[in-house]
Amino acid sequence: MEDTPTNALAVALFSEILTNDQLIRNQLSRVLPKGMEISHFSVLNHLARAGAERSPAELARSFHVTRGAMTNTLHKLEWAGYVHIRPDWDDARRKRVSISPAGRTAREAAISSITPLISEVVSELGEDKVRSALPVLRSLRARLGSDE
Repeated sequence: MEDTPTNALAVALFSEILTNDQLIRNQLSRVLPKGMEISHFSVLNHLARAGAERSPAELARSFHVTRGAMTNTLHKLEWAGYVHIRPDWDDARRKRVSISPAGRTAREAAISSITPLISEVVSELGEDKVRSALPVLRSLRARLGSDE
């Protein structure tokens, strides 16, 4: 592949995003409540915001992970008492997942623990810079998500 300014720009963009992803995950992992993983928080946050039950397959698609990976996360969340998993009354082969009251409490604790960190980062970067970056990041997510 030819080394062009466009290729160099693309490599720089993805390099920055991947490095930032790793740094963000490390920082968040340090401040999340004991025993909570980023994947756990993400699923709890998704279920709380959705306000409705989801199937494990729907959750796997939403998070771009395999069904097996989502099943593993859901089992850990169920064991902790953070989600309820029940049979789908219309199709007993399927399951439905909802957030439990304990899951809502755990989500709120996680939000409380990460808010100071993310607020500090936004404050240091400046709200205008963050606002201007969001459309680019959303467009990138939409473009990459459309490949599936």
